[in-house]
Parts: sequence; C-alpha cells; structure tokens
Amino acid sequence: MRYSTRMVQKISKKTASNTKVSVGLIQTSVSENIAENMQKTQRKIIEAAEKGAQIICLQELYRTRYFPQQEKVDAAALAETIPGPSTDALTKLAKKYSVVIVAPLFENATDGKFYNTAAVIDADGELLGIYRKNHIPYDPYFYEKTYFAEGNTPYQVFKTRYGCISALICYDQWFPEAARICCLNGAEIIFYPTAIGYVKGYTSADGDWHDAWRTVQRAHAIANGVHVAAVNRVGEEDELEFWGGSFVCDSFGKVLVEASDQEEIVIAQVDLSKNQKIQEGWGFLRNRRPDTYKPLVEKQVGDDKP
Repeated sequence: MRYSTRMVQKISKKTASNTKVSVGLIQTSVSENIAENMQKTQRKIIEAAEKGAQIICLQELYRTRYFPQQEKVDAAALAETIPGPSTDALTKLAKKYSVVIVAPLFENATDGKFYNTAAVIDADGELLGIYRKNHIPYDPYFYEKTYFAEGNTPYQVFKTRYGCISALICYDQWFPEAARICCLNGAEIIFYPTAIGYVKGYTSADGDWHDAWRTVQRAHAIANGVHVAAVNRVGEEDELEFWGGSFVCDSFGKVLVEASDQEEIVIAQVDLSKNQKIQEGWGFLRNRRPDTYKPLVEKQVGDDKP
C-alpha cells in the first residue's frame, strides 16, 4: 500500500516545529476479547488527549494478549491488515483530537507474511507509514520467531505535526545500532512499545530484568542525545507477569515520569531543544568513526576472533 510522502528516512534535526511536546503512554492489561481491548484503548486515548497529550503511543500488540509465550498456536485469526480495524478507528481519533498515535499490532501483510508492526498516524488522521519489528526473539515464553517474520522496513523517522519520531518495538530496544540509525536520520523521540515481564516462579541468575530493561533504553537516550519513551503492558497472562513501568526520559537519560505496575496513562512534557544541546555538548555523533565500524557488519557470533 502507499503511505504519506511525509514518511521520511532522513531529515534535518531542525525540522520539528515544536520545542516542547506532550507525550502520552498508555499501559493496560489485556483480555481475550479483542473488541473490548480496542474499546478500552480508545477510551484511554481520549483521556490522554484531554489531559494534553500530543503524541500517544500504545503498548506492543495492544489489542491482543501476548500469544507468543506459547510456542505453537495458530494465531492467524488475531492478525489484521493495514489499513484495517485498528487504523480505521485510530485515524478517526487522531483527527478528532489532533493527536499523533503510534499503534503496534499483529499485521497480516499483503506479502502473505505476518509481522509485529507499528503504524504511525499523524494528528490530521493521515497514516504516515509503518515500521516492522526487525529483531525477533526466540526464548522460553517469548517464541516470537514462530509468529513474526523479520521486518523488511528500514529504521524510519516519521515527520509528524509535533516532531520527528521513530518507533522501534520491544526486542529492538536491546540493540544500540537501531537507536543510533534512527537518531542519525533525525529522530527526536524514539518510542519503544513493549510487552515484557517476569516468568512466574523463575528467578534469573543474570540479575534484575526490569532494571536492565530500563537502563539500556536510558543509555540509548544518552548515547544519542535523543528522548526515549517506553511503554509496556501490565497484568498476568498465563506464565508471564508484565511489570508495566512505562517511562519517558530526556536526552541525557533523566527519567521524567514513570508508571507503576498497574493500568496507567503516563504523560510527560519533553523539551526537544535539549537534544541538540546534548548532541553538540558531548560530541557522540560528531566524533563518530564510521571507518572503524566495519566489523559490526562483517563479524557474526561464533566467528573466529582475530
């Protein structure tokens, strides 16, 4: 399908028309009833808009339970097309309330594959485009490779009414390369819609998963001089307990607002002018050495070390 020409892959860091922007994150529990989940989310979008949110991001797979915790389930009936039920409903809300909406959903694509996708809708109700999750995990209770094809869209920046944003999805958040590319292409805010939690009865020897999740995303903000907004679901679904904890941090990693482990709407006003101050002051982008980064694309895990 065709999307707006305002979906861009590279833009000037000075193209945003607003310095201060209100960001809204919606974290909810999810039932088996898709219609009910959509209706609840729409009510919360309206509430967030009435509280002043200008850019609103939903959690990963917002209208369905997290089915990938089961390794082999026929989930095709849960997928939707784009345009489809979600984008049809949310474009109307975006236009009515003049809000940008990032809507992550299970996409049944025209190429016959299924993707974990974020649709980005501008404040005039225009569907700017989509991003398909590139990094797909396959671990106990996170069997996503069973359901989602690897994304075939680039890391994109969407020029919205309120700023230039990127949407990466859940497991993408552990990869610094994705955040760096978005930043180099002009992103002022990176959104990370997520579905992550603890496995019931399991204590990891690695350490605190929640703390690591929060830390790595704050690190992306600092390393790139970009605001980060992460939104996660809450509640128990079979063997998983989702911890919520949705948060927004500024371009030096300071957490501006953070949610609990209950259903919540998180709203934070961000000052995008700080991005340029951090980028110029610390020189992380200016002093890059791309000529030394060739091993990033040449070496794979398991290759012999030099």
